[in-house]
Amino acid sequence: MARALVLEAPRRLSERDLAVPAIGDDDAVLRVEACGLCGTDHEQWSGALPVGFAFVPGHEAVGVIERIGPLAAESWGVQPGDRVAVEVFQSCRACPACRAGASNRCQRHGIGDMYGFIPFDRAPGLWGGYAEMQYLSPDSVVHRVPDVLDPTVATLFNPVGAGLRWAVSLPGTKPGDVVAVLGPGIRGLSATAAAKDAGVSFVMVTGAGERDRDRLAWAARFGADLTVDVTTDDPVAALRSSAGRLADVVVDVTAKAPSALAQAVDLCRPGGTVVLAGTRGRAGVDGFVPDLVVFKELRLLGALGVDAASYEAALAMLARGRWPFADVPRDIVGFDGADGLLRAMAGERAEPPPVHAVVVPR
Repeated sequence: MARALVLEAPRRLSERDLAVPAIGDDDAVLRVEACGLCGTDHEQWSGALPVGFAFVPGHEAVGVIERIGPLAAESWGVQPGDRVAVEVFQSCRACPACRAGASNRCQRHGIGDMYGFIPFDRAPGLWGGYAEMQYLSPDSVVHRVPDVLDPTVATLFNPVGAGLRWAVSLPGTKPGDVVAVLGPGIRGLSATAAAKDAGVSFVMVTGAGERDRDRLAWAARFGADLTVDVTTDDPVAALRSSAGRLADVVVDVTAKAPSALAQAVDLCRPGGTVVLAGTRGRAGVDGFVPDLVVFKELRLLGALGVDAASYEAALAMLARGRWPFADVPRDIVGFDGADGLLRAMAGERAEPPPVHAVVVPR
């Protein structure tokens, strides 16, 4: 048996004992050591992201292979006892999207069948990282975690991979570019570090108000050349003054701030690229002028998830230790603290949420 947290309904996490499944030739069971949390987690918990079924949350799991079938071991390149990071999306490895490395558009699975978002009543139920054990289907994708990484720090493979994909590989960021990152959360910090590693000449990071003050200070430690509080300063004027020009690439990783799209368009140079990363919600966008996209001939790129190459690069970046990912403000809780941590991440407590949140099954 394995303990797991089941989100039965918004704001209702229940601890359950679930049977650990037997495995076949092509699947496995992971002994979860840590599971990172992101905006999706607290939106699931609060009901801001409607779900409609009970499930075991958690899609940033790191752990040790407990048992694995021989075909899976050969295909995935891992053995019992290996520490791995589990990709959120499953991959059939056969459809055109998966062959192109875009498992988030897998024809068999896609976004509707990702770990941490699969109905509890689908056997074996252990489909998420808020558990002592997680089932890994034959279509799982895992990555070996370097030995130098602590499991809690290794859960950053997801946001760091996002930073690498969203700020560099997807927009085609080049050495010498000017980059603006909107939002100083963990993905914003990751995007900043990724851009600096790519050789850009200047990075500006924006935040909003007192809750982002400390995070903007952290952005400087991750290579930001300029940080701007948009509630008190004009980011366009600040960027022109400090970098001498507008941004070649703007990466919007803000949370619950749809108006940031208007700022992104204003900050981007003619012919530049705006990356809208992660889910945006369904709210309208105040101040967005579509004609500016036309007049500037901008590229607007939606970015959902991370590809395998970016995950591998993220684990390598974390292992190199150039950037202080191990030192960011981090809350690590057991199952009994998960509800309070999700409440803090949803902005329902007076204190700002941590930069990095982790659940460990102890």
